[in-house]
Amino acid sequence: MSPSTLFALSRRTLLTSLVAVALGALAPAFAAEFSSDRISVTAEGAGSDVLLIHGLASSPRVWREMVAAVPGYRYHMVQISGFAGNARGGNTDGAVAAPVAEEIARYIAARGLVKPAVIGHSMGGTIGMMLAGRHPDSLSRLMVVDMVPFLGALFAPPGASATSVKPMADAMLTQMRASDPAARSMRNTATINSMVDNVAMRPGALDDSVKSDPDVTARAYHELIVTDLAPELGRITVPTTVLYVVPKVPGMTDEKIGDAYKASFAPLKNVTLKRIPSSAHFIMWDQPQQFQAEVKAFLGQAK
Repeated sequence: MSPSTLFALSRRTLLTSLVAVALGALAPAFAAEFSSDRISVTAEGAGSDVLLIHGLASSPRVWREMVAAVPGYRYHMVQISGFAGNARGGNTDGAVAAPVAEEIARYIAARGLVKPAVIGHSMGGTIGMMLAGRHPDSLSRLMVVDMVPFLGALFAPPGASATSVKPMADAMLTQMRASDPAARSMRNTATINSMVDNVAMRPGALDDSVKSDPDVTARAYHELIVTDLAPELGRITVPTTVLYVVPKVPGMTDEKIGDAYKASFAPLKNVTLKRIPSSAHFIMWDQPQQFQAEVKAFLGQAK
């Protein structure tokens, strides 16, 4: 090989390397660009990526204690527009959960996250299941906190379908929209009191609920009731952990709720179901130490 040829090859290699370095330096800037009118996301910490999705009429405040107790991760806390005093934005009309799931998938891609772990509470669990079923390659594992694939089944006799529960859901939507502020306030207080046993944590949950847009809340609740994700569970390929509690309804037992969850998640093969005793719906506040231990075990498997 002649000196001139060798020089040309060396220069070409150098230029290729410089381009690669330049692109590599620019990649994080491009990856960081994300804008949405349906969600906002706050990231903190350092380590493997974990997405946290709150529930109906709630906010990332539900994760504060857990994030502080389980360091060593980069937490991406999703805030859904229309809840907890945030403007309705893109959630002004129509469905909420399904479009938010798509926005979270877009966020993962835009930020260049490599299969983060996802934890969703209540409606956030529904969104997590949508994400895992419709974008199975976007996450590494999923934790669902106290949510079933078909919420409407809890309001109807066995064999209910999304179609059969729709008239009831429509009536509930109409009633919620017609409520005056006083009636909404009473309902919010009663709901929070039933969902949070830890009295000290009720004011924060109630503040989020009261500040949430009534119409966004009503439409999202309606959507949850008429959405049956059971047919999509077979598409979820990542390991899934489901934490659940015994609802405070007459006649409900540990065995009955356990059987109900087993039946609900039967199509999902790689799933671990775990009942959390002595807790209402907000497990992270009612049983913080156990919840944090479950999260540590869940995330430890992802390392």
